[in-house]
Amino acid sequence: MSFDEKCYQLLQRVPKGRVTTYKELAEAVGIRAYRAVGQAMNRNPRLIKVPCHRVVCKNGEIGGYALGVKKKIELLQSEGVEIKGDRVVGMDGILYRFSSQ
Repeated sequence: MSFDEKCYQLLQRVPKGRVTTYKELAEAVGIRAYRAVGQAMNRNPRLIKVPCHRVVCKNGEIGGYALGVKKKIELLQSEGVEIKGDRVVGMDGILYRFSSQ
């Protein structure tokens, strides 16, 4: 299985209304290259099935999205994630950690 596919497979575990970080996803895959995770998310060919909009920066910043940051914010808000400015509100309460699931 490719690196990208490992990321996509894990990401499908993140439920609606929750987010994870590039760092969390990288560590779950077994690497420390957080930017590589971002690049994999940008290459995601299945935006509906693989919810890469649920991956944000560790400080709660929204980060990028293949369809644009505005669309990423819309998708997160439609799932109940509160956004203020360009950050997730209450990050600690909705952060999905692969290591504890």
